[in-house]
Amino acid sequence: MDSETSGGGDQGAAAHAAREVIELLEVLWGRGRDIATTAPVSSSQLRVLFALDGAEGINLRTLGEHLGSAPSSVSRMCDRLHALGFIERSLSPASRRELELRLSSRGEKYLGDLRARRESALLEAMSTMRPAERAALVKGLSGFRRAVEGTEPGRGPANARAVESA
Repeated sequence: MDSETSGGGDQGAAAHAAREVIELLEVLWGRGRDIATTAPVSSSQLRVLFALDGAEGINLRTLGEHLGSAPSSVSRMCDRLHALGFIERSLSPASRRELELRLSSRGEKYLGDLRARRESALLEAMSTMRPAERAALVKGLSGFRRAVEGTEPGRGPANARAVESA
């Protein structure tokens, strides 16, 4: 079913175009991911790393709520990431029965390297675009981000969890 028959007119066409771009980005970013690091992580594990990035320490329950995942799944992902040295666990100062999770320096380096590789691939692709196209892209992506974060003027909060899991 194409964007015209799926309804939504301009919104349907925009959603279709965004989906296509996201799929292209997944392919672009996936190239060399396994080669570029000695410890590749799955997409789900990468979501955990992104969630922990900048966090001062959150527990498994809070992380699971943020990801919309079952506690057992989050626990297994964190076990794997801990074994890789990407996250650290420590006792919570608020409750000795809870563990706090945060990125390790190795996890921070992994995300930094990953983001640098992704940005490099994007810069290479965008270098072939005309300035007006890049400006339109910036404007469109900024509006999309505001809509997803629920800060678009005149709009309510979007379902960010649905977007994250897509």
